[in-house]
Amino acid sequence: MHNLTMGILAHVDAGKTTLSEAILYLSGAIRKAGRVDHKDTFLDTYELERARGITIFSKQAVFEYNETRFDLLDTPGHTDFSPEMERTLQVLDIAVLMISAPDGVTGQVKLLYKLLKHYNIPIVLFVNKMDQALADKEKCLEDIRTSLSSSCIDLSSGIDLPNIQEELAMCNEALLSDYLNGKKIDKKDVYALIKKRECFPVLFGSALKMEGVKELLDLVSDLAPSLNEERSACSSKDDSIDQASFGARVFKISRDSSGNRLTHLKITSGHLNVRDVIGDEKIDQIRIYAGDKFEAVSTAEAGMICTVTGLKKTAPGEGLGNLAGDTVSEVLQPILSCALILPEDINPVAVYGDLKNLEEEEPMLKVSFAEESRSIEVRVMGEVQKEILRHILKTRFNIDADFGPAHIVYKETIAEPVEGVGHFEPLRHYAEVHLLIEPAEPGSGVSFDSNCSTDDLALNWQRLILTHLAEKKHLGVLTGSELTDVKITLIAGRAHEKHTEGGDFRQATYRAVRQGLMEASSVLLEPILEYRLEVPGDCVGRALNDMQRMNGTVSAPDIEGNYSVITGTVPVACLGNYAQELSSYSHGEGRLFTTLSGYSPCHNTEEVLEEYNYYPDLDTDNPSSSVFCQHGAATIIPWNEVRDHMHIDTGWRSDQSASAVTDLVDNIDMEALRNLQAKINAKEDNRSFSEKQKDYFAAEDELKAIFERTYGKIKQRGGNSKTELDESSFTGANDDSARDLAVEQEKEKKHSNQNKNSPDDPNKEFLLIDGYNIIYASERLKDLAVTDLKAARDSLIDILSNFQGYRREELILVFDAYRVRGGVEHIEKQGNLTVIYTKEAETADQYIEKAAHIISKKYRVKVATSDAIEQIIVFGSGAIRMSARELWKEIELTNEQIREHINK
Repeated sequence: MHNLTMGILAHVDAGKTTLSEAILYLSGAIRKAGRVDHKDTFLDTYELERARGITIFSKQAVFEYNETRFDLLDTPGHTDFSPEMERTLQVLDIAVLMISAPDGVTGQVKLLYKLLKHYNIPIVLFVNKMDQALADKEKCLEDIRTSLSSSCIDLSSGIDLPNIQEELAMCNEALLSDYLNGKKIDKKDVYALIKKRECFPVLFGSALKMEGVKELLDLVSDLAPSLNEERSACSSKDDSIDQASFGARVFKISRDSSGNRLTHLKITSGHLNVRDVIGDEKIDQIRIYAGDKFEAVSTAEAGMICTVTGLKKTAPGEGLGNLAGDTVSEVLQPILSCALILPEDINPVAVYGDLKNLEEEEPMLKVSFAEESRSIEVRVMGEVQKEILRHILKTRFNIDADFGPAHIVYKETIAEPVEGVGHFEPLRHYAEVHLLIEPAEPGSGVSFDSNCSTDDLALNWQRLILTHLAEKKHLGVLTGSELTDVKITLIAGRAHEKHTEGGDFRQATYRAVRQGLMEASSVLLEPILEYRLEVPGDCVGRALNDMQRMNGTVSAPDIEGNYSVITGTVPVACLGNYAQELSSYSHGEGRLFTTLSGYSPCHNTEEVLEEYNYYPDLDTDNPSSSVFCQHGAATIIPWNEVRDHMHIDTGWRSDQSASAVTDLVDNIDMEALRNLQAKINAKEDNRSFSEKQKDYFAAEDELKAIFERTYGKIKQRGGNSKTELDESSFTGANDDSARDLAVEQEKEKKHSNQNKNSPDDPNKEFLLIDGYNIIYASERLKDLAVTDLKAARDSLIDILSNFQGYRREELILVFDAYRVRGGVEHIEKQGNLTVIYTKEAETADQYIEKAAHIISKKYRVKVATSDAIEQIIVFGSGAIRMSARELWKEIELTNEQIREHINK
């Protein structure tokens, strides 16, 4: 007996579930065909499915017909649940694409046809509701051939009619040649055309009245032998795979009423037994579902759809067994993002965990959690999906949640190829990666490849880099939106024989992507909808003006009875609630149908950029800078200077060459020229060693000034202890106020020169503290920061002021001000505690790394932070690392000592 997986797809209300009931009834799988309006269908078992009369989750049923065992998959038709439908396409052998005769070929049908083409699935078209008064067979067939393919052929009267023979012959050149030579086309030829997607048979009927359903079953069951022959070829792109070994494709994750995690999969080759081990997990149970009931079996063979328990790490689209590593990505993506609004007494962290479990079942939710605001964002396809999510959160987790206003999910791509360079070299670490980032076809997503010789970089490192590229969603630099439609190729890399570790290449790879995007010409993309607008004749002018006003494209109106039909595309951001506006001005007679067309360049990029207010240099989770080792210490190099320090030259050069720098210098005054001299010299490769050394120390003076503005000029160990002021003390000062502050602080230090903690005391110690890192390491301050960040900051300052009074080290508390527009670095004295606020575009991490490097040349330095990368870098500078938890323990111990002292 042959095993065949058949899926039923259609636009909403076309009659999919009714057809499924008819098929199950005619095959003898059920005794009575249910009806959607009676709420007693076999497959729609979810409460809301029966209440709303729509399919929300894909369902499985099993039946036998003409020596063929069928796995029937009924899929959702509503556009909000298109991702659920798409996941089933990965495991289909054949698809029945339904069309409602009164509605004709809608936008959703066109989308389904494109998806079936993408997944290379043979199609049989079934035109339903032919019993209704508005059904016109000839008109519907013409619409199908015009909208979908001229190879859609009516086979409801068989294949022997002369006109049908001619149409079939036109589907294939070889078949046409044989036909012209007198050979008659038989069923075997037709089945071969269907299997190769060169012919799409069309049948007509009424699922409700069981008309045409038997003919559909006969055709599909006759196709089964030839489709089974193709299964092994379609199950994997690798022809070398042993088809006797186990292979499977996961297409869905769900949970049963007891909370057990269920993995729905199709066996593509071999067989699967209970207690078989996949990876490091064991199969506990194999279930064959029929509606909401199942039968437990001990084995499942090739071609069968089954559900297993015991697998905790699987994901939709993942290949198992001989398909391991062959993951299928979905084409359809959500275009809206919403904030989840929770009751005040609900812990958002716990809800986030529940939603991450729900995300396993619906990966397109893309659940994200903002640590600072403690807010949760989810991505959705539309309003109906929101309603379903509310119901699931209430019934499964007992959470009364709501959603905030939806905003558009933008994406980004690039216009021209660019090379990205990433280097990661703290002390005793090393990795450098060069990536070629190229624009790809629209809708192609992100692909990865390697064009690097194994003589330059070992194969294991190359594979690791490709793994790191694929393990995360890379963000663009315009709005921080997801990167798409690019191809990223590894073209060069370098590892160190002793010091390179796996994590080094992760850092270098991420930084290479980001650095390349910073140099690239980025393009903002917005989601576009295809629409079909049906309006009365007297509303055509208004409809055309509206679509043009919304930056849409319009076709010449077609007349269908008393209605005019307008088609085209329109940005999602512009459409808004136009359906309600249409109903108002057309007095309820107008209809709007939309489907997602894809992403195109944004029509109002400048407005979107201003709204997002995104600064890529301030995104510390996605750094574009690189880390180089200079003079024995880790140094952060900005993205626009990385090329001047990279260790590998692949031949790529930026268009902004030395000539561009020369043009810049010609248009600035001499004072600005002196300030930029170090950067200009860095672009000249013919400098002598002494010139490079001079330029390095010029840049070093700028870093030293950050510290010297507060604590005076740094002397070498063992030098004169007298603190002096000279012009170099103010290198890097941005304005007169910074200079005045340095002078005043210098006077204070001269008066306190007898103090044991004087700045020039060689035994002096400094403790640099990353303020916000420490705040979020304390449960009390973290909770306070959610409602009042300033109060949490002031509370930490009070705690550390008390701590400073009992400690030998001099504390320097550093807070990020990098998101403050136009912010300048400034220093405040809070009692005996020094508090520093960084300037715009400078993080506390960057300030502490530079300060630790400078101060450690003369004094002992500790750095309190839990940032792992920062710990590595400051360690390379000679500073002592202290975690946030260790600092809080020190504070607690010091407070106990203070209390004991007071009690005594």
